[in-house]
Amino acid sequence: MPILYLNFVVFVFQYENPWTIPNMLSMTRIGLAPVLGYLIIEEDFNIALGVFALAGLTDLLDGFIARNWANQKSALGSALDPLADKILISILYVSLTYADLIPVPLTYMIISRDVMLIAAVFYVRYRTLPTPRTLAKYFNPCYATARLKPTFISKVNTAVQLILVAASLAAPVFNYADSIYLQILWCFTAFTTAASAYSYYHYGRKTVQVIKD
Repeated sequence: MPILYLNFVVFVFQYENPWTIPNMLSMTRIGLAPVLGYLIIEEDFNIALGVFALAGLTDLLDGFIARNWANQKSALGSALDPLADKILISILYVSLTYADLIPVPLTYMIISRDVMLIAAVFYVRYRTLPTPRTLAKYFNPCYATARLKPTFISKVNTAVQLILVAASLAAPVFNYADSIYLQILWCFTAFTTAASAYSYYHYGRKTVQVIKD
């Protein structure tokens, strides 16, 4: 990915408070992910739909708060919010595939893309740390070194993936698991996932803003 070839010369820390409301909401979403996975595997789809709606609400709220209150916006949040989405989506797709509601190739495609993006985020964090680089410094959320900006198609892809999750969760409840429309949504999700992966490859450098003096 192009972001792996950035040449950084001078890096600095920006100290910030990690305990913002949006960050706490993102952590809540991460915590709800394994609960949803368990409910789906146990085929308790009615409750799973309710928990998924709660997770979606945290996603809407953290973005709204970060956009409208400057003191609630953080570099950590720019990474934590999409990370929470990826963890939630990954667990949901694996569990829905286990329940035979989403095809294996689509889940493999989505997980592979997310693993590569998460690896790139960790690499950027390492490259933007000033020397000497230490584990304590690397994992300290109070020190911000870069902000991440998702591409437009990536935002669209996340929305499409979540729509497919909602539709798949509702399928056994409302008896449309074999619907042709659900299969069309599989294909559309695969397309946006591929397009999103390419957008990060093509615009990689523009998605990372290094914090400097």
